[in-house]
Amino acid sequence: MCRSSHIFQNSMPLFVVFLQFFIFRLIVSQTTQNINVLLINEENNALAEKSFEIAKEYVRRNPSLGLAIEPVIVVGNRSDAKTFLENVCRKYNDMLSSKKTPHVVLDFTMTGVGSETIKSFTAALALPTISGSFGQTGDLRQWRSLNANQTKFLLQVMPPADILPESIRAIVTKQDITNAAIIFDELFVMDHKYKSLLQNIPTRHVITPVKSFNKEDIKTQLRSLRELDIVNFFIVGSLRTIKNVLDAADENQYFGRKTAWFAFSLDKGDITCGCKDATIVYMRPTPDAKSRDRLGKIKTTYSMNGEPEITSAFYFDLSLRTFLAVKSLLDSGKWPNNMKYITCDDYDGKNTPNRTLDLKLAFQEVKETPTYAPFYIPGDDPMNGRSYMEFSTDLSAVTVKDGASIGSKALGTWKAGLNSPLSLTDSDNMSDYSAQLVYRVVTVEQQPFIIRDDNAPKGFKGYCIDLIEEIRQIVKFDYEVTLSPDGNFGTMDENGNWNGIIKELIEKRADIALTSLSVMAERENVVDFTVPYYDLVGITIMMKLPRTPTSLFKFLTVLENDVWLSILAAYFFTSFLMWVFDKWSPYSYQNNREKYKDDEEKREFTLKECLWFCMTSLTPQGGGEAPKNLSGRLLAATWWLFGFIIIASYTANLAAFLTVSRLDTPIESLDDLSKQYKIQYAPLNGSAAMTYFERMAAIEVRFYEILQLLNRRRLEKLKENWWNNNPKAMKCEKQDDQSDGISIQNIGGVFIVIFMGIGLACITLGVEYWWYKWRRRPIVGDVTQVEPAKSTRNNIGNFVKGEGFTFRSRNFGLSDLKQKF
Repeated sequence: MCRSSHIFQNSMPLFVVFLQFFIFRLIVSQTTQNINVLLINEENNALAEKSFEIAKEYVRRNPSLGLAIEPVIVVGNRSDAKTFLENVCRKYNDMLSSKKTPHVVLDFTMTGVGSETIKSFTAALALPTISGSFGQTGDLRQWRSLNANQTKFLLQVMPPADILPESIRAIVTKQDITNAAIIFDELFVMDHKYKSLLQNIPTRHVITPVKSFNKEDIKTQLRSLRELDIVNFFIVGSLRTIKNVLDAADENQYFGRKTAWFAFSLDKGDITCGCKDATIVYMRPTPDAKSRDRLGKIKTTYSMNGEPEITSAFYFDLSLRTFLAVKSLLDSGKWPNNMKYITCDDYDGKNTPNRTLDLKLAFQEVKETPTYAPFYIPGDDPMNGRSYMEFSTDLSAVTVKDGASIGSKALGTWKAGLNSPLSLTDSDNMSDYSAQLVYRVVTVEQQPFIIRDDNAPKGFKGYCIDLIEEIRQIVKFDYEVTLSPDGNFGTMDENGNWNGIIKELIEKRADIALTSLSVMAERENVVDFTVPYYDLVGITIMMKLPRTPTSLFKFLTVLENDVWLSILAAYFFTSFLMWVFDKWSPYSYQNNREKYKDDEEKREFTLKECLWFCMTSLTPQGGGEAPKNLSGRLLAATWWLFGFIIIASYTANLAAFLTVSRLDTPIESLDDLSKQYKIQYAPLNGSAAMTYFERMAAIEVRFYEILQLLNRRRLEKLKENWWNNNPKAMKCEKQDDQSDGISIQNIGGVFIVIFMGIGLACITLGVEYWWYKWRRRPIVGDVTQVEPAKSTRNNIGNFVKGEGFTFRSRNFGLSDLKQKF
């Protein structure tokens, strides 16, 4: 009795547990929903199908969810749309034939015509669909024009590989990056990113897939990108792809202050590469803090070990959430009882079934804990192109030396989103990892614009270096200066090939040409010019400074020879006339000695004295005592006027001659150069002047070839008839602008003045003689002249003494006057 009761007591807990389990299974079996799923996938997305199987296994192992999944799987080729659609339609028709109509279509296609075909298929047959395809708003072409009902059951959630590249936009905006190369591998789809990733951002960028995993191919690809003046490189791909690209960049020597490297990966490992010295800004996702325990449990329990981890979790959560959303609609009675389905063959383009199913709301209200990060689903607008897994990423700077990572510095975080900004721990730290703007400057050494100086910061100095330094202070950039390999500015040959600086710019070996480069039309066709910074431009004639001929008798060339001879003639003639006037005039000193015996200055104008008087009158010393007679004085005054004009003209012209001799240049224009043969000349080789003359020569050749009349000298004949031989043509004297000195034509007036003065003096002499002869004599006969006797010595005549005076009388008849003359 006791033993039996003891056995009964021991078996009671097992019985109770069995009974509870049976009751639970009975309750669960009553609420389990069988969900038919049409899973459509593409060949390159095996990870998604594996995650779907894990989600189905999760449902099977958790009967409390009340779900039983019956999938039909179709895998097709991304590019073979026709075959893909035929396979899908066949499987779908089989489901309809077997009375297992699909509750939902899980579309795991990524991109391409195959994916667009599936979108067209589901929209045409109105099949409730959850898609994990790549694409933002408007990118799903077959789902662009959905009506309000369709947007409730044709839904898309972007995978992590579609949202991670959006962080590039955040970095470019934050760092103000002006150029970028985005390199991606097969794990990412960037077709739709070409127009949207950096839209409305002034960044010149290239988005290109990795050509291959061969290092040489990658090196060639990087060189082609670098030749496009790109210095910011973004690698989006697996850690393997990142390593291959970084190794190729290291061999190309693309690490340093001139370039910046950013790596983005969905993998959870660290960056590795064989780089000698490199720093890479690395971004990778991290699980949500609330989901880490669940993620570890799913990975351990269900062997969800596919990589990338976040991608596996995305497809797992997307599948499970879809199952639960359909179940909630079935359990709540919101799933229509008489769902209408049509086969692919029955579809005629107008018989699409009308659905009133709100799968979006049910999908949004699922409370299942996310495995990696929650889904962001907008509640107001259609979720297509706007829904994604809202994961977080860590941003760090990884330093690699000699192939080993020596440290990682945290820079900030980024939360997945279409317009999410970077959250940096320190903005200054981030700026240290951006490529410095270093321009490659090419130049030609030419003083004073560019002068080589090893002691200068950039190895050069000069006007242009100072100019670019002023610009650098405003624009904030750095530069390095190199010389043009051939030392030329840049000219184009007959085949259209350039040399010199222009070639360096065209072939992208230089960013800026800094030199005294002339603006030309053909150069403007291939390069851009700034506003001219130097105003003394054009063709300049440079020649050796001519040696001015010197002469000890340069002062004699001021006046022409005939002027000198005329001055000498006037000098001798005037001196002679002055002597004659003084001898003939009855009022001269020598004819009135007694009258002027008390004067302090007694000057008898002999021929010698007259020559001296006229000579000294031309000097600042002056001529001294002038003649006493009026005619002599008038002649002297005329000579003084003549001398003043001559000396003033000579002095002024002498100063002009000395100045002109210093300023005289034999060549003043290209016309002067072409008209002479003494000086040999040529343009500087490779200069703008040389190009100008070559161009003008070519134009001239072609000009004389279109101009047949000119070649036949017909134009010269017409000109001869209407100009040279025209009887109405006016003949003008050609004025000679060159003069060696003052000519007689320019100064002849002064000689007229002296001749007029001589004539007037002669008239005055006649008046003096008449006055003395006829006006002073009282009677006809002897003339008695009374003079003071004390100062006059005369052997002829009688002396008469009075009070205080001694007088003498002298008979002065006409015969004596004639004899005197």
